[in-house]
Amino acid sequence: MPDTPRRTYADLFRTPEFSPLFLSSSASIAAQTVSGLALGTLVFRATDSPLLSAVSMFGPALAQVLGATFFLSGADRLPPRATLAGLSLSFAAATAALALPGLPVWAMLLIVLVEGLIASLGGGVRWGLLTEILAKDGYLTGRSLFNMMSGLMQIAGYAAGGVLVTLLSPRLCLLLAAALYGTSAALALRLARRPPRVSGRPSVTATWRANARLWSARPRRHVYLALWIPNGLVVGCESLFVSYDPRAAGTLFACGALGMLAGDVTIGRLLPARLRPRLGIPLQALLAAPYLVLFLRPPLPVTAVLIALASVGFGASLVQQERLVALTPDELSGHALGLHSAGMLTMQGVAAVLAGTVAQFSSPATAMSVMALASLAVTLTLTLASRRDAPDGGLLPTRAAVPSA
Repeated sequence: MPDTPRRTYADLFRTPEFSPLFLSSSASIAAQTVSGLALGTLVFRATDSPLLSAVSMFGPALAQVLGATFFLSGADRLPPRATLAGLSLSFAAATAALALPGLPVWAMLLIVLVEGLIASLGGGVRWGLLTEILAKDGYLTGRSLFNMMSGLMQIAGYAAGGVLVTLLSPRLCLLLAAALYGTSAALALRLARRPPRVSGRPSVTATWRANARLWSARPRRHVYLALWIPNGLVVGCESLFVSYDPRAAGTLFACGALGMLAGDVTIGRLLPARLRPRLGIPLQALLAAPYLVLFLRPPLPVTAVLIALASVGFGASLVQQERLVALTPDELSGHALGLHSAGMLTMQGVAAVLAGTVAQFSSPATAMSVMALASLAVTLTLTLASRRDAPDGGLLPTRAAVPSA
């Protein structure tokens, strides 16, 4: 079957409401990047602990599981414009609080866990709105562009953040991040007022009912597990960059973002639809394999190249997200994508804790290799299990394209 024409990136910006959603998300990603590096550095300087540094940067994701369990029904039942603006303002206030002088480390960790809890709605609202603005057939191209933006914002944010943390102070960087969150809120208010996709109030019961419905189908379960676990374990490797090389952490994060950008461009725009499903599993293997070398402590340039190469593998999530969107009813699109986002971030938080714990008793380099080996093992296990259940391997799309992570 011939590939169907896809929208160009220029077409997306001519679509009403796409630009304010894109720009608001860009400011939010920049804020998250700068604040994460600043906070991780601040905690590491105060404690000299790889575990606490990793938890401070990625621990908020642990709270996502609570949001996915209790609040996720709001992704389709709350007005998108007001919700996105309100979430950004909440992050601005919390990030400004992190910059308070003399704030103890336990209070910092409590604040970032609260941030993770309120962020649990963000992914579902944002990506559900994107399916409305672009429709399902435009989701892959739009999400690819969002992922590219995320990569560019991370490259710029980690590069600038690394310089600012060194020249100024982590607390000033946190205040800069709070201002960026405020900018994100102002941009979100430029979106049109839209009613919720589903009538009724958000509730715990509605959240559980929708989660059960999404989880009941075996193909969706395979997609969710493939989206959550292998790349979550690799993010555990990334959570150790600060303790692995405190002076070069910004460079390593930027190289990872550059590799992710290359993977998203390749999968989202360059490859024809008929080839994308074949690359999901090889890309997941690429995501982990280069980290196996880091226990040898190669020179910084080699380490940077390995991290960039590994991060190309994050493009696998575009293939898997496309399948998730194809398998999901329209009225559950926000909830389904929110569940993906919350589960992915929760796994990243769990992996950061695991990686930090292993590093605490061995070394950051050894912990990275251990997490990479675990990621490869999970990818192999899921591949074998899904191939027993479906002729296409279960993890791969059954039609032209499937959304990204």
